[in-house]
Amino acid sequence: MPTTMLFTMIVAFALSISVAVAIGIASLIGAWQADLNFLAVVKEMFGALNKFPLAAIPFFILAGNLMESGGISARLVEFAKSIVGGIQGGLAATCVLTCMIFAAVSGSSVATTFAIGAILIPALIKHGYPTSYAASLQATSAELGVVIPPSIPMILYGVSAEVSIGELFIAGVGPGLLIGMALMVFVIVYARWKGYGKGDHEGRLPFFVATRKAALALLMPVIILGGIYGGVFTPTEASVVAVFYALIVGVVVYRETKISDLPRVLRKSVVSSAVIMFIIANAGLFSYLITRAGVPSLIGAALVEWLQSPAIFLLGVNLALFLIGMFIETSASIIVLAPILAPVAQHFGIDPVHFGVIMVVNLALGMITPPFGVNLFAACTVARIPLEQVVTRLIPFVLVIFACLMLITYFPTISIGLRDLVYAR
Repeated sequence: MPTTMLFTMIVAFALSISVAVAIGIASLIGAWQADLNFLAVVKEMFGALNKFPLAAIPFFILAGNLMESGGISARLVEFAKSIVGGIQGGLAATCVLTCMIFAAVSGSSVATTFAIGAILIPALIKHGYPTSYAASLQATSAELGVVIPPSIPMILYGVSAEVSIGELFIAGVGPGLLIGMALMVFVIVYARWKGYGKGDHEGRLPFFVATRKAALALLMPVIILGGIYGGVFTPTEASVVAVFYALIVGVVVYRETKISDLPRVLRKSVVSSAVIMFIIANAGLFSYLITRAGVPSLIGAALVEWLQSPAIFLLGVNLALFLIGMFIETSASIIVLAPILAPVAQHFGIDPVHFGVIMVVNLALGMITPPFGVNLFAACTVARIPLEQVVTRLIPFVLVIFACLMLITYFPTISIGLRDLVYAR
């Protein structure tokens, strides 16, 4: 049965069938082979969705879309530019820094790509950056949307592996800052090497003026993350607070979101949420079937036998996840693989929170690697260029993030150090 399911998925991918549908078809074939009652199929799919933490996903997506339409993202761009935009390559660094700040609320890399890319990709092109470079930079920077908390993939890992989502969020701060700083250093050095961005300082607001204009936008991540870490509300409740805050600021204070805009924003959010939920439901059935067939225990035993040390295990997992992330959507990969790999990691004495961060950072690379990089599709849509033009531009960015991934993997303090500090109080 598992072999047939895997073969069906591969054939479906080869036929360019969407990931959610491919997993669903493979799961239905597996259920038929296992002679599973139809009601049991429905029960498993419903059970995969019937988890309170998953309610955060549609709310964070809606919050990100409200930030885009309400002028919050534009003010964050001006604030970031006031900090790093005064040097050559500063506009490229602004893209990274803005995505870091936006990521502290949105939880979604695709939402970050559209919200920030709509502003910065045209600005980068206007300042002399090649269109392909601007698109690849935006796609890569937006990856921080799933590393810096709150993060939808971290929520999915926490639910799948039964790990504290609050601890995962805290553990994502260090890796997010590491990747963000590494990308900023790289884009500044690269811009000077290539001669890009000599006029990046043009149109830059003074720091205090930009801070005053962006004060309410900057307060949003402080309220959301401060509330989570201060124990005021759970990550799921924080997503609802984010929606109401973005709605009030965008409609009442900035007045850039009209009441007539809300149906369009809601429709966009519903479609994005439905896609993710459909993947979760199908992946839940898929996970149940392979668990029922004993695949996780077989894989776990094989990994323990073949990979004799934690260091070798982590290297093997990273290479496998990197390849998997190129072909399978991040959310589906986490739901299917987390229940299989997390127990093996614990067998090797690896902290499950640390392992969760490794999985999320690694699979986030899949968002910027062909052929199924969702961030690439989003950035190319905004830049209005074909995917083929950005592939070669992505190689340096992938290498930078992969280097950061190796540091995160083999220096656990980067991720769990802050977690241990917070929970030691």
